[in-house]
Amino acid sequence: MEKLALAMSGGVDSSAALIMLKEKYDVTGITLKLHDICGENGLRGSSMDIEDAKAIAAKYNIPHTVLDMRELFCKEILDGFVNGYLCGETPNPCVNCNEKIKFGVLLNKAREMGIRRIATGHYARVEYNEDKGRYLLKKAVANGGINPKDQSYVLYRLTQGQLSAVVFPLGEKSKEEIRETAGANNLVNSKKPDSQDICFVPDGDYGAFIEGYTKKSYPPCIFADKDGNIIGKGKNALHYTVGQRRGIGMGFGRPMYVISKDTAANTVTLGENELLFTDTLYADRLNWIALDNPEKSFSCKAKTRYSQKEQPCTVYPENGRVRVVFDERTRAVTPGQHVVFYDGDTVLGGGVILP
Repeated sequence: MEKLALAMSGGVDSSAALIMLKEKYDVTGITLKLHDICGENGLRGSSMDIEDAKAIAAKYNIPHTVLDMRELFCKEILDGFVNGYLCGETPNPCVNCNEKIKFGVLLNKAREMGIRRIATGHYARVEYNEDKGRYLLKKAVANGGINPKDQSYVLYRLTQGQLSAVVFPLGEKSKEEIRETAGANNLVNSKKPDSQDICFVPDGDYGAFIEGYTKKSYPPCIFADKDGNIIGKGKNALHYTVGQRRGIGMGFGRPMYVISKDTAANTVTLGENELLFTDTLYADRLNWIALDNPEKSFSCKAKTRYSQKEQPCTVYPENGRVRVVFDERTRAVTPGQHVVFYDGDTVLGGGVILP
């Protein structure tokens, strides 16, 4: 049997993936220790995850190893996340972690072990297109349609080399089917909750995390309206992101949202919901999967957040970046987030949204 390295997070998805893979591949389980931060339930980023992965590997008598990636994760992911917020961006560390750690370092480590291919518990698909001579990243499907758990958005930075070496066994399975598989096989994590938010900020308080990480306190910000008039004070600007309504901490007699922020000036602009809509964005740091670097404009669909529904748009390549014009205005386009382009269920590519 062909050797395969399976990334085992300790969660139900990668554990169910093992059940699906073990008859076809000679599987070795690998768990990445990324950080020491965990939530109140002790389930994420904690030793319990590693122990769950070890227990399931032992249940099926497969080799299992733990790779300590904490130093690299700190340098490549945590530092970038914190610096992005301090510069006024709202980064998506999951995209960067997939690119640099889970499908970068993990794949390299597997090859050092003499293993050519890796698998993960992501909900996505990979297909090789003979006509294009390219590996395509595609949305996950389930129950005759697109799987609502589809994770192709956070995988758009994978290269042809990475896609050629990855197996996504859950690409045609629903979450319900995965939990049924885990339960039927008496896995210790069959009822384990899904991860929420960012793994190293389990309570969702990014500002508090950054203050703890940098060991600094940051002064209160100025709230201003769209005309620059001062209308109040709040926490430091790094605590807020575009589109946010909850947590502003002040009442204005009407719903108010974060329209923009300037971390250098420590100013947050607040306004009504309609001020959040725009029809144009710019992006760079592009990665193309289904096509070469485009030279001419093209139409497709795009989304600017993981949970967002993609919208029709036209993409205009401009000197190493793209200008994206949506057919209809889209809400809360945020610097540092990612715009990902789709043609049906195929990921064309994407990039990082500019201020």
